[in-house]
Amino acid sequence: MKALPEGQYIKHFQYGLGVITESDNDRTSIDFDLHGMKKFVTSIMVVEIAEGTPPKRKRAKRVKKVAVPVAVAAAGK
Repeated sequence: MKALPEGQYIKHFQYGLGVITESDNDRTSIDFDLHGMKKFVTSIMVVEIAEGTPPKRKRAKRVKKVAVPVAVAAAGK
């Protein structure tokens, strides 16, 4: 199998539906809907082109860390 275009929606027999994120003649990275990112050897991977459009991916939210003052933490003991 040769490199696939980025953004191509595919179906894998084990991991289900996913989107090609990177692909060249050696390696292909796929972001699966339920299993996350996986890397495959392009020449031996078995995928089918999926019909439809991939679902919108939610971006991870960044949580700000709040520093706890040492005096407050010591007073709580």
